[in-house]
Parts: sequence; C-alpha cells; structure tokens
Amino acid sequence: MQIAIHSVADLGLAVRAVRRASDVRLDDFAATARVSKQFASDVERGKPGVQLGLVLKLLSELGIPITLDIPSSAEPELAALRRKGVRPPRARTATVSASGATSSKR
Repeated sequence: MQIAIHSVADLGLAVRAVRRASDVRLDDFAATARVSKQFASDVERGKPGVQLGLVLKLLSELGIPITLDIPSSAEPELAALRRKGVRPPRARTATVSASGATSSKR
C-alpha cells in the first residue's frame, strides 16, 4: 500500500502502524535498529527535527522502502552525477569563538 507523506507526523503514524501490525514492542524495535527508544518514540510521535539518517534506519528495519518521484527532466542530470561519483555536500558546522565570532567549517 502506498501512502502520501506530507509531514513528519504522517511518517510517524505510518511507522507506528507498521511496528504495531508487526507486533513489535518499541524498545525491541529501537534496539534492532540500533537507535535509542526515545528516538524511535520521537519519530512515531512526529517530532520535528529528527535526524533523517536514523529515520531511514528505522524504515529499513520495518521493510519500508523510500522512493522519490523526481521529474523525468532531472533523470539525465542524476545519472551524470552518479557516473561522476558526486556525493551530496557535507553539512556545515558553525563554531563560536570565545570572543563571540562565528566561523563555519565543512
């Protein structure tokens, strides 16, 4: 069954429904996916700001694939990026010095 996900809350409800239908306790689910019980609970409750990488681990553990329906006009560009081995840019981190100045690093 395919469902549309429009928010973190929609995703959380789907995760909870699949876990409960599989008769798996939350703590067992979290342990198997190697995330904390609190994180798994946050996802199921639709807490904004959860880490996507860990959400993908939970979905994988439940056997829920993620697909994107990108425009066909973007397919050649995606194929070219994959051939080149281009990876998404790393997240930038900001640091604040003792004087209060902010700098960013990759």
